[in-house]
Amino acid sequence: MNRALTVLLVEDDAAVQLGCVQALQLADIPVRAFESAEAVLPHISPGLAGVIVTDMRLPGADGLSVICEARDIDPDLPVIMITGHGDVNLAVQAMRSGAYDFIPKPFSPEQLVEVVQRALEKRRLTLEVANLRRALTLSEGLEGKLVGHSPAIARVRQLVTEVADSPVDVLIRGETGTGKEVVARALHDHSRRRNAPYVALNCGGLPDSLLDSELFGHEPGAFTGAQKRRIGRIEHANGGTLFLDELESMPMGVQVKLLRVLQERCIERLGSNQSIPVDVRVVAATKDDLLARAQQGSFRSDLVYRLNVVNIELPPLRERREDIPMLLEHFMLLAASRYDRPEPRLPQAQLRQLMARDWPGNVRELRNVADALVLGVGPQWVSPHGPAPEASGNDAQPTLTETVEQFERSLIADALQRHAGNVGQTAKALRIAKTTLVDKIRKHGLGKGEAASEA
Repeated sequence: MNRALTVLLVEDDAAVQLGCVQALQLADIPVRAFESAEAVLPHISPGLAGVIVTDMRLPGADGLSVICEARDIDPDLPVIMITGHGDVNLAVQAMRSGAYDFIPKPFSPEQLVEVVQRALEKRRLTLEVANLRRALTLSEGLEGKLVGHSPAIARVRQLVTEVADSPVDVLIRGETGTGKEVVARALHDHSRRRNAPYVALNCGGLPDSLLDSELFGHEPGAFTGAQKRRIGRIEHANGGTLFLDELESMPMGVQVKLLRVLQERCIERLGSNQSIPVDVRVVAATKDDLLARAQQGSFRSDLVYRLNVVNIELPPLRERREDIPMLLEHFMLLAASRYDRPEPRLPQAQLRQLMARDWPGNVRELRNVADALVLGVGPQWVSPHGPAPEASGNDAQPTLTETVEQFERSLIADALQRHAGNVGQTAKALRIAKTTLVDKIRKHGLGKGEAASEA
């Protein structure tokens, strides 16, 4: 969600209303104020981009009416109730009626802002999931395949959109589990070749002696055991797309033949001198830096340059952590449908734990975790209460503020490491002011603020 979420505040006491509005505005939270339930109800609609904060006691219809009306319109819309001193029974009734939370008077501005921010984050995730469900239902566009709203994955979607329908070959680079084959399939599905074959081959999954025959095919008697003609993967993909995964594993001899196919668009089956024209688009994937491999002499540089016309870099999951909630929901929806199980609802503590993980297996590992959560079998490291606190004299779980600060420190430290300690580049990547980043570096003890500010 790129649009800002708004708080609809219902409070008839002018002084309290002004205090709430100022507290929220100081926290950069958009707010619209109303004096009665009747005034706010016309502004509540399904998919409302915001949350409601309402006093319990109002002129005319009371706050409970607001809760009930809001639930009828949108059951997932968070409503926060402000209750007077001693209104315990009303607060309990409000929670039973579906209120997200309640704030007893008198309350501090910080308390109001904290509760509202939690409700807004819940609402933001709910709306993102609703958008995702619509995308899954409609099965339209790249959003249902390349899930996420981070700038990194948005750039990948844009590049796929731009080159999908062109005949150019593509090289995809990314760590194991980042979704290279998903991108390859998206390139095929969004091209004019979509009705022709999509053929995939893992170059590291076959012995060198079989890879040649698997790619180019063979004639009877071409080698021992070749009793009949075999159509190779390249020829089978004629008119469509050939996806070659783990290209870095391809032997040098096969690289030479593949280069000829890319240059001349024809093949020769093993044991034959006949040249067969092929119309095939090659999408190759690798987890290695092929140019570096070429400089070391373990990969052909001319093949790298021939494939590297369009290069799609897939970011690891640790560099797009903001996509984890959407990806997790996406995979849990798929798993719930596949296993005929209900979709689990994760506590915020679990979600924070998942977002703080480094994910060495990337999106593939997250998908496996989603399957396990839907099946109710783990994984064991996902605690219902989130990560255990460090040993101390106090056994209480970390507060929301402590958890946010830990997560912020982890993100900044990771970003600094990725940009070799360059504060300017790190600030640009995190989209915050350089001076703000320097202050946070000092705050979290990640380096000397004076030296960092000059970087």
